[in-house]
Amino acid sequence: MFDGRRGRESACETAASAETGRPEPARDVPASRRTRRPAAAAAATRRRKGRPALWAFFIALGLVAVAAGSLLFYVWNGLRPTAAGAPVRVTIEKGMRAKSVAELLEQQGLIRNAFLFSAWLKLNNEGTQFQAGEYELAPGMTREQIVAKLNKGDTVAAETIKFTIPEGFTAEQIADRLAKAGYVDKTKFLQALRDPSAFTGSVWAKLIPNDPKMKYPLEGYLFPETYQMKRGSSETDIINRMLAELDVKLNELPDDWQTTMQQRGLTLHQVLTIASLVEREVAVDDERPIVASVIENRLAKKMPLQVDATVQYALGQTKAQLTEQDLKVASPYNTYLHAGLPPGPIASPSLKSIEAALYPADTDYLYYVTKKDGSKRHLFATTLKQHNRNIQESEKNAKS
Repeated sequence: MFDGRRGRESACETAASAETGRPEPARDVPASRRTRRPAAAAAATRRRKGRPALWAFFIALGLVAVAAGSLLFYVWNGLRPTAAGAPVRVTIEKGMRAKSVAELLEQQGLIRNAFLFSAWLKLNNEGTQFQAGEYELAPGMTREQIVAKLNKGDTVAAETIKFTIPEGFTAEQIADRLAKAGYVDKTKFLQALRDPSAFTGSVWAKLIPNDPKMKYPLEGYLFPETYQMKRGSSETDIINRMLAELDVKLNELPDDWQTTMQQRGLTLHQVLTIASLVEREVAVDDERPIVASVIENRLAKKMPLQVDATVQYALGQTKAQLTEQDLKVASPYNTYLHAGLPPGPIASPSLKSIEAALYPADTDYLYYVTKKDGSKRHLFATTLKQHNRNIQESEKNAKS
């Protein structure tokens, strides 16, 4: 039933609301409508809040992907071969660590990144077998090829020199030959032979007596042999190599050689001195122990050795015939004027001459003279009378 009073009040309230601008009091709304509106608003709010989080996730994922891609590209690029180019020489020093090798390879343009190369070596258990030496490597080689070459020791064959020192050569003849070949400075070479203490090639060279009368203390210690050495070897290198060869050859003598030497009261210096006299006097192998016995017998009787080769050494030249004046040359090496052995060897003896000096023949000979029939052999004698007959026979059979 219509309430007129209520209607008038409502009309008045509406008019008042219009005049004051205040909102009209809410009217009764069904409950279902009141609950649907807040739920929809909440859902819309959640959707608006979720979108930035999703975008942040995708951005982060993109950054990770970019970083991973950049890292992979860095590794790939750092490990791939360099651009092909001309071969270069690289020297790996003994004891060089893999990291140092990698840095050297990068400096030479053979790899792109030493850090990555080192890491790759470690990951693959490589780098510990690298062999020292000089290598020829080319830009453009793969890391596997480089590592294989270093592991194998596939080094560049060093340029070498080759020379032969004949048996019986003197120090000056050796110096001449090497100097003419362009391998040494003759003056420096001969000067070096005066100081045995400067060399480590031979343990026996350390025992050379300090005798100022010796012309070259290392005379006789430079073993006659064919040598092959690295080009550019110094005078010291060459001398050390020849001294080392002496020690090698002495080890080829009979096992009792040192005992025999001591029993005979000799030093190696004296043995080499006797051997050098034998070497310069004898051309036929089976006569070496016999001539060594003549030297031994004369030393035992304190007779002058009167070996022509010592006079030639003192003169500094080889003469076919010595004169009376030659035999008087003032030199400690002149065994016509001085009894006993000369101060040191007069040439580089062969192993056969060294062995003959250690194991001379058992004879009574005190003299020998060269047969002049071209055979290069000798006639031996025990007495001076026999010796004079041998000289006459040699002259009679001389080849015209």
